[in-house]
Amino acid sequence: MRKTMMDQQMERQIDRQKYEEIRQRVKRMSVFYQHLIVYVLVNAGLAVINLTSNPNDLWFVYPLFGWGVGLAAHGASVFFAEGFTKSWEERKIRELMEKER
Repeated sequence: MRKTMMDQQMERQIDRQKYEEIRQRVKRMSVFYQHLIVYVLVNAGLAVINLTSNPNDLWFVYPLFGWGVGLAAHGASVFFAEGFTKSWEERKIRELMEKER
């Protein structure tokens, strides 16, 4: 069966949409990994400063923990929440389209 010109155009449009979705996902992953690298480097520096200046008072664990919670939330939003978010967005789009009719 031969594809019509319109079928080919639709396939190209779908391919572009999929590519854009994947590109956005990779971008979110890249930003998370950059965040992770900064977290490790800064907290390693804080640990060195703390342990060389006052090893009896381990204050570096506070920013380590606080920032770690934020980093974990960032990672969860990038790697685990995407399916939930995408399905919610699709449901919301359908709902709003129905209201427009």
